[in-house]
Amino acid sequence: MTAIPDLVAVEAMDAVDPLRSMRDRFILPEGVIYLDGNSLGAASHAAFSELQAAASKEWAQDLIRAWNTAGWFDMPTELGDRIGRLIGAAPGQTVVCDTTSSNIYKVLHAALAMRPDRSVIVAEGNSFPTDLYMAEGVASTRAGAVLRLEGVDAPSIEELIDDKVAVVLVNHVNYKSGELRDMAALTKKAQAAGALIVWDLCHTAGALPVDLDGANVDFAVGCTYKYINGGPGAPAFIYAATRHLADVSQPLSGWWGHARPFAFEQGYAADAGIRRFLCGTQPILTMRALKGALDDWEDVDMAALRKKSIALTDLFIQLVEAKCGAYGLKLESPRDGTKRGSQVSFEHDNAYAIMQALIARGVIGDFRAPATVRFGFTPLYVGFKDVWQAVEILEDIMRTGAWKEARFAVKSAVT
Repeated sequence: MTAIPDLVAVEAMDAVDPLRSMRDRFILPEGVIYLDGNSLGAASHAAFSELQAAASKEWAQDLIRAWNTAGWFDMPTELGDRIGRLIGAAPGQTVVCDTTSSNIYKVLHAALAMRPDRSVIVAEGNSFPTDLYMAEGVASTRAGAVLRLEGVDAPSIEELIDDKVAVVLVNHVNYKSGELRDMAALTKKAQAAGALIVWDLCHTAGALPVDLDGANVDFAVGCTYKYINGGPGAPAFIYAATRHLADVSQPLSGWWGHARPFAFEQGYAADAGIRRFLCGTQPILTMRALKGALDDWEDVDMAALRKKSIALTDLFIQLVEAKCGAYGLKLESPRDGTKRGSQVSFEHDNAYAIMQALIARGVIGDFRAPATVRFGFTPLYVGFKDVWQAVEILEDIMRTGAWKEARFAVKSAVT
């Protein structure tokens, strides 16, 4: 049996952490242990600096001229290429724009148009709801389109893939359990059946290394406000493999996606490259905050990031089960660190109240209905001592029954 680390051992882990200095780049409230970076990443000094410059100088002083002097118009593709480094995409295949939901709509329509003789969309029954809502919306616009769901129409997604499937929409990391899919294997399976595949990277980008090009992925979407730390409402991104760009079309044909946006022509002609996935004018201030957030990633070793992520989550599981196992918390995430993202979830009948009690004590995670407490570990600013202290507080809450206080029983809109 592996010995449970004590505080001295945990502090020693922090001392040799190659990413330890990254924490100084972030603005973290005093007295808070932040384990919800898988919902919203922390603010960084670089992001604030870019946002201030964009607002106080470029917008306030340069006004309309800033579209040229500050390079605003080219930001979607420039930032897209920088995100490409984090997701294994060569330049020219990733564009930052809009929201994950609207980008799912675009790529599903694009994939269906590329497979006109097929009518089936495959997705996960336990996917993050917006993926399913958008898939339902796309299906409703196309005569004969059918949505097949893993866990509803068959136990596994692989069983649902046949010669009627046009596109498979799948999360690389499950938002609730943290389970990690085998990207290369499932991509190969879908493509062998003649289908296209779209990977949702919302709980992957910035959490672990990804190799979209190496896995021969067709399309991917994701957000930038979680592990990438782009800020609330930060724009999302789309990846489309170079081999598809000449053939792909998407239904939101706005002027930013036009081949000659400033010619003001009647009739739409799509840009020849990844800009064809753009629609209207993009949110420049949030893009500039994202630019600052991406500055923080320039010198990050993704292999070291993944190693620390697994170590943090392994330690958390070990400590929770040793100190709180008698109180009914049941591990919901994969035990094998190589098979989960950078989060850990536990089930408990009183999960909501437990999480509210933790938040009241300065440990911020989140609750997912009906009975999940979920903790996200962002290796850039979460340390091993944070994990130790969070579990100490959780143990005290469970031992004393503090979660039973009436103030933690009433659900609010934000958890």
